[in-house]
Amino acid sequence: MKILLIRPKPHRTTIGLQSVMICEPLELMTLAAVLRANGHTVTILDMILERKPLAYFVRGEAPDIVGITGYISHIGVIKEYAGSVKATNPSVTVCVGGVHAAVCPGDFADTNIDYVCRSAEEFYGFAGCSDLRPRFPDRNLPNRYTKKYYYLFQTHCALLKTSFGCPYGCNFCFCKEIAPYAARPVVEVVEELLTIPQREVYIVDDDFLFDRERLLEFCEQLEARNIRKHFLVYGRADFIAANGDVIERLRDNGLTAVIVGLESANQDELDAYGKRTSLDDNIAAVKNLKKYGIECYATVILGLNWDKADFDRLYRFLKSLDIVFVNLQPFTPMPGTPYFDLYRDRLLIPYEQPEKWDMAHLAARPEKLSVRRYYAQIVRLYYKITVAPKHAVYMFRRYGFWRTIKLSAGALRITLQYAAKIIRG
Repeated sequence: MKILLIRPKPHRTTIGLQSVMICEPLELMTLAAVLRANGHTVTILDMILERKPLAYFVRGEAPDIVGITGYISHIGVIKEYAGSVKATNPSVTVCVGGVHAAVCPGDFADTNIDYVCRSAEEFYGFAGCSDLRPRFPDRNLPNRYTKKYYYLFQTHCALLKTSFGCPYGCNFCFCKEIAPYAARPVVEVVEELLTIPQREVYIVDDDFLFDRERLLEFCEQLEARNIRKHFLVYGRADFIAANGDVIERLRDNGLTAVIVGLESANQDELDAYGKRTSLDDNIAAVKNLKKYGIECYATVILGLNWDKADFDRLYRFLKSLDIVFVNLQPFTPMPGTPYFDLYRDRLLIPYEQPEKWDMAHLAARPEKLSVRRYYAQIVRLYYKITVAPKHAVYMFRRYGFWRTIKLSAGALRITLQYAAKIIRG
C-alpha cells in the first residue's frame, strides 16, 4: 500500500516554539521504518515546511492510507486535514495518532477520521505489518527537509530517543500519562547513533539524566567507538546537582546543552507540583552546568495565583543564577492530568479551542492579575532576561551573528503574538 504520513503545521493562533525550533518528525520516521520493512511505500510530509496545500500532495501521492500525528494544539488542524484528504479522495483511509490521541482518543471523533490509534502497534496492525523488527527510524527524509531542522542554536539537528516515559510522577506533567518508563539498551542506542550523519543530536527522552550507571556506560561506548557529536538533552535539577562528575564526563563526550525543569523559585510551589526537588537543587544544577560550560535552557511554570511581586521574585532568582535562556509556561491544567477537573470551572480558553492549549496561552483565568497584565508580565520578564545587553553580547560571541539574528527573529514573532494578547485581553 501507499502510505502518506503527515506532521501538521500549527494553527496560526498557536503560540509555538516552531518560531525558534523545527525538529525532525521522529515518530513518523519510526513508523516509516516498520512500514517500509513490510513492503509499503511511504512518504513523509512535513507541513510546517511545505507551502503547497495538503490537497496537492494527496493528489500527487495518491495514498491508500494517510496517517496524521499531533499534539492537543493540533486537534482542529488534524480534523481540517482529514476533511481535505476526504474531499480530495474519499476512498483514502485516514488514521490519527500521537501522544494526545493515546490519552484522549475521543478528542479526534470526526466523520472524516476512520481510525484513532492509541499506539504505534495499533497502526502497524491496521496496516497489516507482521515484521516489527526494524529498530531504528528511517532517516531517508526528503532532502528538502533535512537541513532545515534545528533547535535554537543547534542547527541541522537530528533526534534520538533512548527511553520512553518518565521515571518520575510530577502531578502537572502529561508525560507520565502516556507510557511507563522503559530505557533502551545503551549498545542499541549507540548503534543507532552511528546511523545519524548530523553532528547535532537532540536526545528527546522525557528525562535522559536519570540513571548514573547507564550514562557512564553511554560515555564509555562513545569513547570506545570514537563518536563525536554535540548533544542536547532533558535533565532534572537534582540529578545535575548531585552528579557533577557524570555531567563533566558527558561534557567531555559532547554534551553542550541541557533543558532543565527548574519549574519554580518557590519551594512551596515545587512541593505542590510533586517535583521532589528543592531550590538548592535548582541553584546547584545551574552552577554545575555553568562550571562545565554547558548551556542551560531553563523552564519555569508561572502560577495562576501570581501577582507582580511573584514575577519580580522569579526575575531576581533567574538573574542571581545568570540564566540566559528561559521558557516561561503559564500553568496549564492539561487533560489527562489530575489538575484538569480541578480547574474546569476556571477555564479561560474553552477546550473546544485546542489550538490555544499550547503551554503559552493562559488556559485558565489568573487570580490576581488581569489577563492583559499577566501577559504583559510574561513579555516583560522575557525581555529583562534574554534581551539584557550582557546576554545579547554573550549570544553573539558564543553562537555568532547569523544564528543569534535567526533566534531573535523567531523570538520577535512570539512577542508579537503576546502583544496581540495584551491588546485584546
